Amino acid sequence: MLVLPDGIIDHIHVGSIYRRTMWQIRQPMAEFFGTMILVIFGAGAGASVTLSGNPGVAPTRLAIGVWISGGVSGGHINPAITFMLAVWRKFPWRKVPAYIIAQVLGGLVGAALIYGIYVPAIDIFEGHGVRTKATASIFATYPLDYVPAAAAFFTEFIATMIFGMTVLAATDKKSAIAPPTGLLPLTLFILFIGFGTSLGMQTSWALNPARDFGPRLFLSMAGYGRDVYNFRRQYWIWCPILAPILGAQTGAFFYDFFLYTGQGILNPNGPY
Repeated sequence: MLVLPDGIIDHIHVGSIYRRTMWQIRQPMAEFFGTMILVIFGAGAGASVTLSGNPGVAPTRLAIGVWISGGVSGGHINPAITFMLAVWRKFPWRKVPAYIIAQVLGGLVGAALIYGIYVPAIDIFEGHGVRTKATASIFATYPLDYVPAAAAFFTEFIATMIFGMTVLAATDKKSAIAPPTGLLPLTLFILFIGFGTSLGMQTSWALNPARDFGPRLFLSMAGYGRDVYNFRRQYWIWCPILAPILGAQTGAFFYDFFLYTGQGILNPNGPY
């Protein structure tokens, strides 16, 4: 009972319930805030670039989100990485749905915040009430017009394969190249600079289903309509969602098959 016979609230019991409740939601909330910050930085930079007419690129969007969420939830902020860790590193499957929902909602809220800040500029850029791919591409990822479907898919697939291998190498306690504790965001920052300069131009390098689907879901509610889903025969499914998930799984397979010495799917009896 929360109320004692004399009517006094049992504060110890209340505190225990609060701690249990907060412990259950703090990891998904860390993923929510991490993904939200990821999208705020990415979409905010995209808004500045697109709406100002500046063709530059700002490849710094990931590291801050990982820093914010890493100490609480592990800093996945990416369903492809969450799936990869569940399959290859014993991340609890019971946590996967909450993590992914939190990541997608974080992406949606991050996009909504940037949209709210930049909506006057969007109205000037497109015309009041007009919403097209020209500004949808600020929030969700789209390939350049000349990029064929296969090239777009394999750009995202290969980039996320490298991303997945890097995450596993950087968190492998037995790896000689693993960075010191706390420096994983810096490692990923350097990696994403490489992605931005080598693989990012043609597809805007989603590498993250939540980073694309959360904002795309918001766009469909903000006046952009079904076009955000119908583009190139449901591009949003097979390129920024399926390609990163499959790429991360392939990267994990290559890392474990060729490089990993700990316990895993391919070496169930090895030292963990």
